[in-house]
Amino acid sequence: MNRTLLNKVRCMLISSGLGQTFWAEAVMTAAYLVNRSPSSAIGMKCPMEKWSNKIPDYEHLRVFGSLCYAHMNQGNLEPRAVKCIVLGYPVGVKGYRLLKLEGGGHKVIVSRDVVAFKEDLMYKDVCEQQVKAGDSFEGDSGVQIEVEKDNSESSVSNQEQDEYNIAMHRPRRNVVPPMRYRDNEDLSAFVFNIAELEDLSEPMTYFEAVNSVDKEKWIDAMRDEMDSLQKTQTWQLVDRPNDQKLVDCKWIYKLKEGIEEVVKPRYKARLVAKGFTQREGIDYTEIFSPVVKHTSIRVMLAITAVKDLELEQLDVKTTFLHGVLDEQIYMKQPLGFVKKGEESKVCLLKKSLYGLKQSPRQWYRRFDEYMISNGFIRSNFDSCVYTMEYLQGKYIYLLLYVDDMLIACEDGEQIGYVKRLLMCEFDMKELGPAKKILGIEIERDRINRRLYLTQKSYIRKVLLNYSMESSKPVITPLAQHFKLSKEDCPVTDAEVEEMKGVPYSNAVGSLMYLMVCTRPDIGYAVSVVSRFLANPGKMHWKTVKWIMRYLNGTRDLGLIFGKTDEVDPMILGYVDSDFAKDLDKGRSITGYGFKVMGSVVSWKATLQHVVALSTTESEYVALTEAVKEAIWLKGFVSDLGFHNVDAVVLCDSQGAVQLSKNQRFHERTKHINVKLHFIREVIESKEVLVEQIDTTCNAADMFTKSLSGNQFQSCLTKLGIG
Repeated sequence: MNRTLLNKVRCMLISSGLGQTFWAEAVMTAAYLVNRSPSSAIGMKCPMEKWSNKIPDYEHLRVFGSLCYAHMNQGNLEPRAVKCIVLGYPVGVKGYRLLKLEGGGHKVIVSRDVVAFKEDLMYKDVCEQQVKAGDSFEGDSGVQIEVEKDNSESSVSNQEQDEYNIAMHRPRRNVVPPMRYRDNEDLSAFVFNIAELEDLSEPMTYFEAVNSVDKEKWIDAMRDEMDSLQKTQTWQLVDRPNDQKLVDCKWIYKLKEGIEEVVKPRYKARLVAKGFTQREGIDYTEIFSPVVKHTSIRVMLAITAVKDLELEQLDVKTTFLHGVLDEQIYMKQPLGFVKKGEESKVCLLKKSLYGLKQSPRQWYRRFDEYMISNGFIRSNFDSCVYTMEYLQGKYIYLLLYVDDMLIACEDGEQIGYVKRLLMCEFDMKELGPAKKILGIEIERDRINRRLYLTQKSYIRKVLLNYSMESSKPVITPLAQHFKLSKEDCPVTDAEVEEMKGVPYSNAVGSLMYLMVCTRPDIGYAVSVVSRFLANPGKMHWKTVKWIMRYLNGTRDLGLIFGKTDEVDPMILGYVDSDFAKDLDKGRSITGYGFKVMGSVVSWKATLQHVVALSTTESEYVALTEAVKEAIWLKGFVSDLGFHNVDAVVLCDSQGAVQLSKNQRFHERTKHINVKLHFIREVIESKEVLVEQIDTTCNAADMFTKSLSGNQFQSCLTKLGIG
């Protein structure tokens, strides 16, 4: 690009006759034009169009070094126009940068009221005219005015030079555009990944789909969807009742990837109802529907790895269509599939179509009733986890997340029995051994009884989305020099307007999903940056980019499940607190991490809801949260068939441990909320054991503060993250 700009600058200065003192003006103009010039590397679009999704306007462009007249407010009897030379375009404002030729001395001015006189009349031509006329003219010190004589020899030499032009006739290299910009090529020979799928166009409306290049594929996808709807008898065409409000519908189009890498993308069309037009109490009542907790998934995967269970995955086709509606809802006929001769009729919905507010709840009710009627027991601690004891001490587990299911069992025949049981009632799709669920990639090493959870594809997608795929990696998710507070938030209107174009909330949301699924190592960092979603500043955005730099260097990092050499209780937790870490309100931070069968399954890093008055109090509040999580984990694993297991919580605060076991220091702690003292009863009943641990051995440090590289790696090792 430096060479490209220099070539343009050289040509512009030579053709205009301006001296080398105007090289900076020429460089700025050259860069301005390059950003608005088509490029073969991006499909003959210009960089400004790719950046802003707007086609730039070329009407204001003028020839560099050409003569023009600028309107000037001078004296009453002075000319209103001043002779100038075009030097380029100012930054941030409309108008032109001009070299003022009249009025004594050459000055560079900015003016919007400019009339181009003759764009083929350049600065050197103006100088020549005035020299020929014998007028005194103050030319540029770097301009050498030479009037060439028109003779036959010069004309002959010019003709010979025109026959061979090195710029036109030199050999060119073969420029091959990237695959994502080959709009008219057959891409079926290439392997599609997530980033490449996004570059293919997805229609936003029905009319875009039927007029697109891939209209046949989209029409086939819509026909498949209509066949599924008719097969399940989703609606019945009836006459429209009087004074009945109709729910509208629309088509949603998506290019989907498979469980494994596929050669071609899968075209998916879904008919959804516009549920935002429903009225509460008339079209729906209850809409809440549970989904399996991520902690439950990790606990079951930890058990699967240690016990070497079979792990299968299933998907429910047209999930919500299995739910039966309790209310009468009328919907318009779908666009493009209005039945001929019955155009005035409407659809009386019988099944819970996608988009209706009650659809998830109705599907869960139907599935829950069917599973319980066939001998499964719903967990008391997670409503989407079902177990069945088929032999003494032998269990089969089923987890449900809307339409995704995981089935784990020691006996493969029992898994086959459950599959057949589900297929008798629902339209299911077998996906074989579990490899990916909710964007989480599952890899198994059956020989060493290891199971790995990562999100490499998702991290790559996030980095590409924010142009951080080539960023320099760092070794910690949050450096110790970051001290974020509300003082870093924008104050002036200009600062607020500048930050509006920064996708801060989207970036933090992407990082938060990573943290929730498989990356506890970024828990503290995400907790810090998520406090400023309402009004982020430049320093907050810089911190988010730092986290992405850390992810760029640790794409393969994930959770490891399986047997370990350490002899630990089945449930082992680390808890820690950092007193008054919040610079704005003085609140402390609670952080904990829990391992089940030696593998980390649960973690938390968040601000406490109350302001602690001492280190002991902040540690006590954190210990209370950790004990509640230990109780839940113990109850959940008991539902999975593991009874009388030990749950141990390790805390590095001697004061908090003593306070949790007895009534010592009552005078100093009587202000603490009574609800926090419930852990005393829990510890007295020995449901959860609380023990002290050395500060240097507490793995929960990574959830409460920024650590050095060695300390951070030590915490990852203790939690089994690698």
